[in-house]
Amino acid sequence: MNTINFYRTTDDYGEFSNFSHHRIWLDGAHWPTSEHYFQAQKFHDAAYRERIRRAHSPMDAANLGRDRKQKLRSDWESVKVEVMRKALRAKFTQHDELRQLLLDTGDAKLVEHTGNDSYWGDGGDGRGRNMLGQLLMQVREELRGA
Repeated sequence: MNTINFYRTTDDYGEFSNFSHHRIWLDGAHWPTSEHYFQAQKFHDAAYRERIRRAHSPMDAANLGRDRKQKLRSDWESVKVEVMRKALRAKFTQHDELRQLLLDTGDAKLVEHTGNDSYWGDGGDGRGRNMLGQLLMQVREELRGA
């Protein structure tokens, strides 16, 4: 099976990164990136979610989302995968070029290749869960059926 690794937005398939600059419309608002949306959903506090939505960059949004001085939603661990799936569906249905790029990967295994994350990514050594890659492959299958 062919494998496509992605991580940095400047690399091949960097569009698969949540940091890629593809605005999405979701839950009644425009979000600069899927990272902004995902990080904001960690919190019930509407003002803090808005602060994340308005963050200058996806890295700023990520840093705000990782601030543990803020109270996470109590159900976050049980909903985070569905939140990510929702963000990815929006991104890959609202941008025709991204939809085509994803579909053009065929049956390739998609892997967020990074040592920085063993949940969303592969942990750098392939032992991580690669949940972002898994969800992208699921969205790809949904798009095929659409």
